[in-house]
Amino acid sequence: MPWTRIQADDSRRPGIFRSSHAVREISYRDAIREALSQALSMDPDVFLIGEGIDDPGGVFGTTKGLREVFGSERVMDSPIAENGMTGVAIGAAVAGMRPVLIHMRVDFLPMSMDQLINHAAKWSYMTGGRVKAPLTIRAIIGRGWGSAAQHSQSLQALFAHIPGLRVLMPASPYDAKGLLLGSIASDSPTVVIEHRWLYDQKEGVPEEAYIIPAGRGTIRREGTDISIVASSYMVYEALRAADELGKKGISAEVVDLRSVFPLDEELIIASVRKTGRLIVADTGWRSCGVSAEVAAVAAEKAHAGLKAPVRRICLPPAPTPASPALEQAYYPTFQQIAAAAGEIL
Repeated sequence: MPWTRIQADDSRRPGIFRSSHAVREISYRDAIREALSQALSMDPDVFLIGEGIDDPGGVFGTTKGLREVFGSERVMDSPIAENGMTGVAIGAAVAGMRPVLIHMRVDFLPMSMDQLINHAAKWSYMTGGRVKAPLTIRAIIGRGWGSAAQHSQSLQALFAHIPGLRVLMPASPYDAKGLLLGSIASDSPTVVIEHRWLYDQKEGVPEEAYIIPAGRGTIRREGTDISIVASSYMVYEALRAADELGKKGISAEVVDLRSVFPLDEELIIASVRKTGRLIVADTGWRSCGVSAEVAAVAAEKAHAGLKAPVRRICLPPAPTPASPALEQAYYPTFQQIAAAAGEIL
């Protein structure tokens, strides 16, 4: 099997999105495109399907040119029928293929919930592991041009709640490539969530294929006074907050979850025990969200090490506004993270 020959990076690789001189630098979008191209080249069972993936824009540039290289039978546009197309992809996965189903926006993935919850997530369990569903779903979150309530939601907690589904949120180009290849290689159905504000981010990314398994976070910045656990775009806001806090003599450790489910509980616990204080920054809402799960891990398994209550930086409990002025008030930034850290300390 071609996937067994790919090197796995299961370390909690430290880094702050800097390139080394030995590795070429590419963007987040190009890292995703390269991962898809390598997967299609290595394994004839891999195919891409989704609305608009063969358009000139190519899903923010991540599928651009792939149809010309691999043909319309492996890189194919789909009708606007999310539930039906998800069922088609699950059927192909159960039959032995490795489909990558691409959603331009996570907001329309709830129309596929029956297929995801009752089928993709359950087949392996219900058959005692005899039937696998190696399905990868790419979905996009994030705001822009006043996307408002139906086009800019962060729904990762909905999918992370379901046993049998894995949910990944890469923040860096290196992780975008490795986590996507790891998802395609895996026999587990996986939702890979990308933030549209990350596509222009650049980092050193190896040309060869490599796999980052689910469930491994990473330390983006070492610190001793407070832990800031974040995912996706909020990792960058956490790093900016750490820079601001550093000017005041406060040493903040930034933890990038990378994987929302499964969580890297060991990494969270170790960081909290080291610093004694925790802030969780999430792109989604506070109630029943990822931040609540991280806080619960700290409360249940690192309580003795906590010197202060856990603080969470999330969206306010309201739908996303369309007005640019209201957006500025709605979305949390590094200022809120830094302010919360100052209050804790």
